[in-house]
Order: sequence, then C-alpha cells, then structure tokens
Amino acid sequence: MDQYNTRATIKNTSFLSTFTTKTKEGKSKLSYRAKRWVLIVAIHLTFFLSFFIDIQMLEGTLNGSRFLGFHLIDLFSTMEMFLATHHLHINIIIGSVTILTVYLIIGGRTYCSWVCPYGLISEIGEKFHNTLVKKKIIKSREFDHRVRYIFWVIFLTLSFTSGYMVFETFNVVGILSRFIAYGWTVALAWVVAVFLIEVFFSRRAWCRYVCPVGTTYGLIGPISATRIEWNDNCDHCMVCHDVCFENQVLEITKAKYDKQREEDGIKKEFITGADCTLCGRCVDVCHEDALNFEFRLKSIV
Repeated sequence: MDQYNTRATIKNTSFLSTFTTKTKEGKSKLSYRAKRWVLIVAIHLTFFLSFFIDIQMLEGTLNGSRFLGFHLIDLFSTMEMFLATHHLHINIIIGSVTILTVYLIIGGRTYCSWVCPYGLISEIGEKFHNTLVKKKIIKSREFDHRVRYIFWVIFLTLSFTSGYMVFETFNVVGILSRFIAYGWTVALAWVVAVFLIEVFFSRRAWCRYVCPVGTTYGLIGPISATRIEWNDNCDHCMVCHDVCFENQVLEITKAKYDKQREEDGIKKEFITGADCTLCGRCVDVCHEDALNFEFRLKSIV
C-alpha cells in the first residue's frame, strides 16, 4: 500500500497490500494492521503454550488470566460477576484495577484491535463483506452505533436478575479465547454464525453494535493517555473515513470545522471518541501525515 501516491481506499487496495505501507522515501515497512495481527497472534500463542507445555507465562483466557503471576481480569467480566454474586474476591479486584490502569495508559478500545482474537477474524469478514457489496451481491446495512449501550445495559441487567454471567454463554471473544487456550468446543458454531452475519448482513456488526466488552473499554477511551491526534496538514480527502469501521470518531477531519478552528487558532486536536479502537488504519492511509498516535502525558513523563 502506497498512501503517498494513491488514495488508499478500501476499493483501491487489496487486503494483503494493507499489511505493508511505504514511507515518503519509498521504503516499505509493516503497517499498523500487520503489527496488530502479529501482537494478537503472539498473545494467544502464549496463552496456548502456557497451557499445553506449562510455561506459566500467560495463563488463562481473556476473561481472567495471570501474566507472570500478576492477575488480569476483564472489566466487563468483573462487572457481571459482581452483579451476579454481589461479591468480589480480592484477586479479582486487583486484576481489574491492573487492567483498568493499563487501558487508561494505552487507550481504551485498543483491546478491540490489538488484543481481541475475534477482531482479527472480523477484519477478514469485513473484506468479504466489502467485496460482496462492491459486486452488488448484497447491500451494506448500517445502524445507529449507540445501540451498543442498550446491549451493554441488557447484559448487565441479565447478570443482576439471573445470578449468572449470561453474556459469557455467547460471548464470541470468550469462546475463541477458551478454544485457543484449551481446545475444541461446539460453541465455535456460534462464532461462525456471527462471522457469517458480518459477511452477508452488516459490516463488523458484533464489534460495532453488540459487544459490551468493547463498549466497556470504550468508556475509558476519552480520558486515556494514548490517542490519535489530528493536525492541520489534513486536506479532507476522507480516505480515513472510508477505511475506519467506526468512522463517526473522525468527524473532526471534515472541512466544515476548518473555519471555527481557524478562528480559535487550533492546529491540532485529539480524537477522543469512545468508539475509536486505535487500530491505526487511518494513520496508515493518510497521505498528508495528518493523523498520528500521540501520548497525551508525554510532557510530564
């Protein structure tokens, strides 16, 4: 992918080409998508090896694990557990606080794009979906992204009223994580069903509209230290909107805001939307280098 000489929209780039990008000098390098895939595979390979050959490095699953002996507990799982049982063990509290601290530093929904195994599979489904839409075999369907908050409340309410972690019975992330660590499960049929819904009905539907895990981490996003920063090099080509599956977070890249920014003397802005997963695809395709990762606390570090 060469964003400096082409408009790297979904239609203008092949899926495989998005794993590399070029510098202004023409040198090839790994894209953020490639780096994310490497990290996701590495994390879950470590889960697998920790169980099967007992290396005791990263034990458990994404719901609850230990990294070199330190407890790590998923935040939404903790909320479910507390509402279902009205009690939390000290290790769960410690693990949840640890995870909360980590994502306050690295950026909220980075979990979705840099850790979640289904996010990787969903990207493959997204490519199939876009191809079918391009060939006019199916229609592209989009819904109000805020419906995710309704699902978030429903799942927590079910835990409170039933005394069970109801969501975990069909949480595709948990199912995949347990499959990778411990082996085959018939619940994978549900993962396949969700994947097919995303291919034939709505692009990345699980991540965009349903998953309360991502929604929970998204709530941390606006105050997290690592964000995408926009600068006034932007020429409003809108390629970043094309490649982002949560493109409502890129509203500030639209030209209609330029007049107000000019009056206020604003040359840089952070993208603070809760839905941003910091996947870096907007950074990879920007031919003006108007979007970059930035650590908001670097001035005091």
